[in-house]
Amino acid sequence: MSPIVEGIVPGLQAPHDTQDGEPASNWAQGAWVLYEWANQTYFSLITIFLFPPFFTQVLAENPIQGQAYWGYVQAAAGISIALMSPLLGAMADAAGPRKPWIVFSTLFCAAGCFGLWFAVPGQPLLPVAIALVVAAIGMELTIIFANAMLPTIASDRRIGLLSGIGIGVGQLAAIVALVLVLLFLQLPGEVSAPFIPDEPLFGLSKEAHETDRIVGPISGLWFLIFMLPLLFLVPDQKTRGLSRRQAAKEGLFRLWQTLKSVKHFRNVGIYLAARMLFYDGMTAIFVFGGILAASLFGWGAMEMAVYGIWVTLFAAFGAFVGGWVDLKIGSKKTLIRALVGVIVTFLILLSFDRDRIFYVIEIPVAADAGTFTTLPQQLFLLTVGLFGMMVGPVIASSRTMMARIAPREMMTEFFGLFALVGKATAWIAPLLIGIVTEATQNQRYGLMVVVPLILIGLAGLFMVKEERSAAVVH
Repeated sequence: MSPIVEGIVPGLQAPHDTQDGEPASNWAQGAWVLYEWANQTYFSLITIFLFPPFFTQVLAENPIQGQAYWGYVQAAAGISIALMSPLLGAMADAAGPRKPWIVFSTLFCAAGCFGLWFAVPGQPLLPVAIALVVAAIGMELTIIFANAMLPTIASDRRIGLLSGIGIGVGQLAAIVALVLVLLFLQLPGEVSAPFIPDEPLFGLSKEAHETDRIVGPISGLWFLIFMLPLLFLVPDQKTRGLSRRQAAKEGLFRLWQTLKSVKHFRNVGIYLAARMLFYDGMTAIFVFGGILAASLFGWGAMEMAVYGIWVTLFAAFGAFVGGWVDLKIGSKKTLIRALVGVIVTFLILLSFDRDRIFYVIEIPVAADAGTFTTLPQQLFLLTVGLFGMMVGPVIASSRTMMARIAPREMMTEFFGLFALVGKATAWIAPLLIGIVTEATQNQRYGLMVVVPLILIGLAGLFMVKEERSAAVVH
């Protein structure tokens, strides 16, 4: 049996509480992997590929205002998550079970997603912004609590493999969702084919932008349905019998003690600082890469959906392979190699233009050349696919690295700090890109600012030891 799939093949072992350090059953591990399938549709449809263009180009008065408002929305969500996640993580560790927190945050996220159906052009943007912030907070909190379950259901040796499989499965979910949206919402009426309906599904109107607005409810319903296996099959920590007030009080105390004891967790602190830099830089490339492609080649919404499917497919493959590599050589080496690949492929991506490749080679391109038919477009797609292959292992192994080095008894608390560090600084790369782009009036120069961020983060990663820290006795 392939080692890639071995960890999620159902066995006969029954789920059990994992506080004794024994791994959970294969059924439970497979259910945890499905949580990644549940959450990725939100990111692919709402935060990266489809809803942002609708928000900036249709809902806002103009694209400039739309981009500014989109930044404010992401900043508001990021600040909220940064303030809430460490405390809630500490409270969850104090109380014991994570599932009650997961139920609440899942419903919170779904409510925000369903609210996006009311994003009608011409109406005030504030309700849409609130729905986006609610969805983002709910999603990120769910991820914190669900990630903290990983070390309690899998052995130290297998968490890298399981994490990589989870990321890969999540990327496959994004592909499925994008393909379904493309076939049943975007292509009907545009392309005639036996497998494409004549009208959008459920009679949705493109003129009223219902085909754009429906991605919110689709993401919310998808999230609710595919979170159920985790809630029913993955064993939870035992309750400690604390009331909410007691859990909050102890959580605050634990969080304060953790912050006071930062010197004791120096290794974790170095890793969090390094990840903050390289992850912010990589994420900015992932988000702004689509903007660069659309600008260079004049791609519209339909082409961007295809672009999203293409990139996600390679990211899924990279995550599966990265999980296997992580199992063989460890999280640190996997991260270092993947980050080098991210930098190299990004620098190659910047070398393309509508009629140029590798910075200096001019390519004759007809004015009426079709989409994806020119050599610069094809090489861009090939390179961005390779970039996606590097992104998958970075996502998976960065989480696995945290699970390997954080104290087991404080796992949720540290995943709260993990989210805090990521969200507290997530605005840095986009802000720098905006400032440099405006100052130089050059899109490529603006994007180049992410290279120093990734390089500094990579240098910090070399200082991290891949060993678990001992918990501080509070």
